Amino acid sequence: MSLSLMLTLCQRSATASSRGLLFRPGSVRNVRPAATAAQQHQQPHHPAVSPINPQQSRTIRTMACVQQQHRCVSIDNINPAIKTMEYAVRGPLVIRAGVIEKELEQGADKPFKEVIRANIGDCHAMGQPPITFIRQVLGLVSYPPLFKDPSIPEDVKQRARDILDGCKGGSVGSYSDSAGIEVIRRHAAEYIERRDGGIPADWQNIILSAGASGGIKVLMALLRCPIDGKKPGVMIPIPQYPLYSATIAEFDMEQIGYYLDEANKWGLDIKELERSLAEARKVSAPRILVVINPGNPTGQVLSRENIVDIIKFAQRERLVLFADEVYQDNVYEAGSKFHSFKKVMMEMGEPYNKMELCSFMSCSKGYMGECGIRGGYAEIVNLCPEVRLMLLKCISAQLCPTTAGQAVLDCVVNPPRKGEPSYELFAKEKQDVLDSLRERAELVARTFNSIEGFSCNPVQGAMYAFPQIRLPAKALEAAKKEGKPADTFYAFQLLEETGICIVPGSGFGQRPGTYHFRTTILPQPEKLKEMLGLFKSFHEKFLLKYK
Repeated sequence: MSLSLMLTLCQRSATASSRGLLFRPGSVRNVRPAATAAQQHQQPHHPAVSPINPQQSRTIRTMACVQQQHRCVSIDNINPAIKTMEYAVRGPLVIRAGVIEKELEQGADKPFKEVIRANIGDCHAMGQPPITFIRQVLGLVSYPPLFKDPSIPEDVKQRARDILDGCKGGSVGSYSDSAGIEVIRRHAAEYIERRDGGIPADWQNIILSAGASGGIKVLMALLRCPIDGKKPGVMIPIPQYPLYSATIAEFDMEQIGYYLDEANKWGLDIKELERSLAEARKVSAPRILVVINPGNPTGQVLSRENIVDIIKFAQRERLVLFADEVYQDNVYEAGSKFHSFKKVMMEMGEPYNKMELCSFMSCSKGYMGECGIRGGYAEIVNLCPEVRLMLLKCISAQLCPTTAGQAVLDCVVNPPRKGEPSYELFAKEKQDVLDSLRERAELVARTFNSIEGFSCNPVQGAMYAFPQIRLPAKALEAAKKEGKPADTFYAFQLLEETGICIVPGSGFGQRPGTYHFRTTILPQPEKLKEMLGLFKSFHEKFLLKYK
């Protein structure tokens, strides 16, 4: 049986599963014949599926049933939480985009030459150049003979020596402590102190992780405990970054959504938090309040006053604060400023400075964009000593975060200082990246607001825009006939006709009756202008088609 036929069977089995129809040992299920050529022409946005003739269909059914009878693991007996979880940023649209890229490589005739992946915050994939200082340190710790290269500045070599001195055997190929290399944890604490104006940070409260995601997941797992017979609940913003909804589903916790205020630049309203919490307590035991600042996918930057109100709410309601601050370097709008939750909390004094807080940082975003190397940290403040021991036990089972990721994080928290040989180039490269992102943030919001039916808040920070789109009634009807959310229907047509891959707002959550999508601002300036031009042209045709 060919790979394409197997994939077809898997895709259709997954579809059946989502509708409550499951293969069971010995069961027989008819495989629907492929659409006619005319139907395929009318619905170009559907993922391409190889035609299956009746003989192939019978063969697939027979093989599937026989194989199912001999397998210990079936769709029926895997973790049900895994079947529930979704991750929109890498969902069906992205899978289809990958198929289209393969088709283009094979010479397929499309109305575009390439797929523009505006679906994910993958900086280097979209053409952002790496920071020289970071890559030089990474090269030295990975291949020590480079220490002999006279073109590499001495401050770079000293950073690399410090990292290698902290590694067992002087090699990043060795395991580190489970919480990370000590010297890097110390540098992270010093970085936090500098950022927060001298407020102390204890290096023993720092755990290094594979991106911020690794720290978020291990700390969420720590709080996965029923209270009075109720599931533990996690309050997350809507729209939200799908890591949270996916992890909540995976851990069989209760998702508690609170809506951000789109009419107020996606601000966070305390009355909405109170409404959401009151409803959630009827069915769950809320334990965590997640705040993403600057926001993903919404791009807002919270004011200090707003953060004060959030901290007071969390303290009053006995919630552990999770401050996702991975975009803290990405603030663009004049008048906006990043304030760390820890700094504000400590400045507020008692009882707020005694609250439990987990804050997260990553080397994947900011000006660095080192997504694939997977480096990050979590700072855990005011955690009970006994609970801290349990956390360390939990992360020890994972051995250690990648040492390459730790080395890159060290470059972020221990960058070149004024007067050091690498400083001027480092400062220039960093500022060039951030200045370009600022210009692109303004361009994206301005362009979307010029398109009929679009409204887009300013991209104050982070790497995304999340515009609202008003779709014609006929488009809503067409989407309903295809069994798709309207924004997903729109996004598939956009992909098939322009090659632009975005993420529908339904993958992040949105108020009922509204439709949005997330796009990154990461394509390089000329490519971004091209993308926005294609977007505008497509939308005008879409409106003509469905008005």
